[in-house]
Amino acid sequence: MSEGQKSVNIALQGGGAHGAFTWGVLDKLLEDGRLDVEAISGTSAGAMNAVAVADGLMSDGADGARAALEHFWRSISERSAFSPIQRLPFDVFMGNWSLDHTPSYHFFDAMTRMTSPYQFNPLDINPLLQLLEECIDFDRVRSCDQLKLFISATDVETGRVKIFNRSELTAEMVMASACLPFLFQAVEIDGVPYWDGGYMGNPALFPFHTQTDSDDIIVVQINPIERRGAPRTAQEILNRINEISFNGSLLREFRAIDFVRRLIEEGKLSQEHYRKTRVHVIENQNELKPLGASSKVNAEWRFLVHLRDIGRETAERWLAAHVDHVGNQSTVDLRAMFQGLGVEHHG
Repeated sequence: MSEGQKSVNIALQGGGAHGAFTWGVLDKLLEDGRLDVEAISGTSAGAMNAVAVADGLMSDGADGARAALEHFWRSISERSAFSPIQRLPFDVFMGNWSLDHTPSYHFFDAMTRMTSPYQFNPLDINPLLQLLEECIDFDRVRSCDQLKLFISATDVETGRVKIFNRSELTAEMVMASACLPFLFQAVEIDGVPYWDGGYMGNPALFPFHTQTDSDDIIVVQINPIERRGAPRTAQEILNRINEISFNGSLLREFRAIDFVRRLIEEGKLSQEHYRKTRVHVIENQNELKPLGASSKVNAEWRFLVHLRDIGRETAERWLAAHVDHVGNQSTVDLRAMFQGLGVEHHG
């Protein structure tokens, strides 16, 4: 860590193409240089951003990490150009980023509800796994001793979260973290089947408490905790179920962190044995929430750059308002989050 830098851990949620928002946040944090990232915990798209950062750090430090992130997301966009699931000309003209009016999207969505990936993809062809193997040098990732990585997946057989550490990471482990069971066959690692890590850790925070020295956690949030009004359509209902499920583990960890912090402040626990973790959240639900679930599979370069730019702007505002609080105090009211009072930022 350079003089003047503040040590932090960063937690990255999954969210399909919306992970490009996280790309933008990371890009700005790396460019700014005032934070030294000790560890990243990531799930699904967050896991992919995490390994891209580690790969790039090994090639050319922060600049290399920024370049690796752009290369990864550009590669996703280039591959998606051959997909039959694209926005309609009407949506392009109107500036709608969602695929809600795209017949091929609805056909594929319906097919995944009626058949399993073991039926419509019996050969288990996985272009995302191929992309990871081509874009990321996992030998470099495993050798990146300047950054700890914790990648979450869900053990299908036990329902428990599995954390893969940097020193063992493979493309298959990252793919396991992103394995949505309606789209992909379970990823088997050492004979154990895994699904998307978001079900049990989106992302997991507990490795920070035992395997890092930093007491500051920055969560880059993609999935909204709250949505006003009950969803009406089948797609909206399923999307909201997924949001609630994927945020559940994070809220439980927030509750535990807040509980320990309050016991320390009340003198019931000693900081000699327990850590008073400071939590920060970078999010922009005003921009992300209206996009809709179908936009998470829209990998057009224009859309990804749009999300990246939103992420950069959001991180820039967060740095201006809160970077001085890192190492001193939390900048989000955790109790307000898990009691349904919305995200309240301090100071």
